Amino acid sequence: MGHTHHRAAARLTLASLALLSPLLAACGSNPAPAQNAAPPPPAVTVAKPEKRTIVDQDEYVGRFAAVDSVEVRSRLSGYLASIHFTDGQMVKKGDLLFTIDRRPFQMILDQARANLAQSRATLSYAEADLARGEQLVRDKTITTQVFDQRTQAKRVAEAAVHANEALVHQAELDFQEYSQLRAPIDGRIGDRRVSPGNLIPGGTSGSTTLLATIVSIDPIRFEFTFDESAYLRYERMNRGKDWSSIPVKLKLLDENGFEHDGRMDFVDNAISQTSGTIRGRAVFANPSGLFTPGMFGRIQVPGSPPYQALLVPDVAIGTEQTRKFVMVVDGDNTARQNYVTIGPTIGGLRVVKDGLKDDDNVIVDGLMRVRPGVKVKPQEKAAPATAGGPSSKTD
Repeated sequence: MGHTHHRAAARLTLASLALLSPLLAACGSNPAPAQNAAPPPPAVTVAKPEKRTIVDQDEYVGRFAAVDSVEVRSRLSGYLASIHFTDGQMVKKGDLLFTIDRRPFQMILDQARANLAQSRATLSYAEADLARGEQLVRDKTITTQVFDQRTQAKRVAEAAVHANEALVHQAELDFQEYSQLRAPIDGRIGDRRVSPGNLIPGGTSGSTTLLATIVSIDPIRFEFTFDESAYLRYERMNRGKDWSSIPVKLKLLDENGFEHDGRMDFVDNAISQTSGTIRGRAVFANPSGLFTPGMFGRIQVPGSPPYQALLVPDVAIGTEQTRKFVMVVDGDNTARQNYVTIGPTIGGLRVVKDGLKDDDNVIVDGLMRVRPGVKVKPQEKAAPATAGGPSSKTD
């Protein structure tokens, strides 16, 4: 009975194996997927560098200063009678600003004119007396001493006339010119420092009262400093040319681009021994009065002669510690790392001074997906056209 049971079990096992064998064969016909298959090459966008003639620009921070600045003070002492301007307004040369009480100066002028008339009458009498004396001295009617006295009297009368003419001229200046203070320049006047009714001490000394200040607006100067190395570079680049031939550009603190054109106006004649810098000055047109003395700004000064440069998008520049590089694609679509020397940024493009050729295919998009020596799938794309002035700093 036991042997019969074992033989039945064996036959059942063999039958089961026979049924399963076709299934196992079918499963074995599909190979297992490869575990280490290479990923497809990353897709990148490439572009050739753009050629352009550029000039490097240096940037400096400076401050506006008025071409002319005048303190309005009175030459005469007297009571301030009236004010003829509004605080902060634009004035023209010759505009009436202040009037000092003119009545005392009118009286002084009248007195000077009366004295002049008297001295002229005295001169007329002396001239007539001398003319009579010339005939009398020839006739021996008067002595030579008397004639000399008449000659001396005429000369004294002439001197008195000249003296009184000078006094009249001074009194006329006081009454007609100095008692009415007018603007000596075009510009913007500040606020009044003295109210009408106050006694103003006048004169030409430093103790006179400041009445107002006027600063010229158009044109306006921009002052800044630069170091000795920059000064040497500019001198060698300009080769002794006049500084006024150098064009410059300027932007204000709230502006993105250098939109204002001007020219150099002056460079100091000595380098400061304490700071090692030298003072420069540019001049700008200011018809709208936007620029104000004391305002800050940034100025661009040409820092090199024009030269041919290669430019790539700034995003194509990578950094490896302190070195800059770009990734280029060679003929067999392999990414290669080129270390480069970079220059200023012009719009969204970066100047590459060394390490790149004009026919290189530079990776401009997908830089983070590639490594040196890796195969890539490049796609051609023209470099974007940008406009704008160069900046002075190299990152």
